[in-house]
Amino acid sequence: MRRIIVAFDSFKGSLTSLEAGEAFALGINDILPDAETIVLPIADGGEGIAEAIVAARSGTFVDTIASDPLGRCIAARYGIVDGGTTAVIPLSAASGITLLTTEERNPLLATTYGTGELIIDALSRGCKRIIVGLGGSATCDGGVGMLRALGYKFLDTNGVELSGAAINILERVATISDAAVDSRLKGVELCVAVDVDNPLCGERGATHIFAPQKGASLDEVLRLDSALSHYADVVAECFGRDGRAVAGAGAAGGVGYAFVAVMGCALRAGIELILDTLNFDMLLASADLVVTGEGCLDAQTVMGKAPSGVLRRAKQQGVRCIAVGGSVSMCESLECSAFAAIYRSTPEGMPLAEAMSPAVAKSNLRNLARTIATEFAD
Repeated sequence: MRRIIVAFDSFKGSLTSLEAGEAFALGINDILPDAETIVLPIADGGEGIAEAIVAARSGTFVDTIASDPLGRCIAARYGIVDGGTTAVIPLSAASGITLLTTEERNPLLATTYGTGELIIDALSRGCKRIIVGLGGSATCDGGVGMLRALGYKFLDTNGVELSGAAINILERVATISDAAVDSRLKGVELCVAVDVDNPLCGERGATHIFAPQKGASLDEVLRLDSALSHYADVVAECFGRDGRAVAGAGAAGGVGYAFVAVMGCALRAGIELILDTLNFDMLLASADLVVTGEGCLDAQTVMGKAPSGVLRRAKQQGVRCIAVGGSVSMCESLECSAFAAIYRSTPEGMPLAEAMSPAVAKSNLRNLARTIATEFAD
């Protein structure tokens, strides 16, 4: 019996990773009804991480109340797996950019406090392992909001606790106290998944690369970068760790840095953490074909995005791996990749608006899968 693994990231704006994978699997089984088709939703560490892990591990979702990036109470959701012992918290659930309108975006104000509240909620439910997926944030607060929710106190030169706007804390902090940090964190394994390798500060840092899309002007980018550098100086003095140059420290507006330099956690590429969580290598051992993909295949696909992680694992075990995209922007890096083949699911000439319709996108994937399955069977 043939075993085919279908591991898609989401087709953003159209299908979730699970929906895309299931549509493709239907097409495979239309042609190869006896094939064992395994659908594994994946993500690269940011948005979609909870859905991917919950779907693969038969988990559940928790709905609770948390603060949004501007401090308003909202309903936020995260995943619970492994019999209630592991929480999967996407930072975007409470601190995501999609929670704000374009007019509301302001990284000088936005806070990750709500993400800290979700971690506290997971602790209250007895979770002993917490996976946090960094991505899709509205913030550039260096994780200060999250840390405050966990009990860290940020003090000015007079010993007065700072609060309010992110920029106010970053620029004025003189010392940081961990005396009141929630003691339950000591018995918890924190796994932090990132989907970028940017450092905290500088031209490739959290603000220069990501703050403009979060609403920052050029002057505000420079101000935030300077404020994060000052914050890092204080952290180094208080905790003896200077992780501002660590790959991924700039993830989610510097939340990666908070985990590394303040909390002493390691960062992991999101796709690697997810594949390990899904026992992907074990499934690969008896696979005949792996199909991976995302909404758009382009140069970034082979630069740490989810499909590249799947390809790397498949290549290590000598399993043929092909890539599927709703659209494909062919480039040298894709052409030189180790994908056995690259396919576009959207038919030539189909308007984008039509192709993005969930029903049409599913039909396109199913039709392409039939073609691929026929080629695979020959």
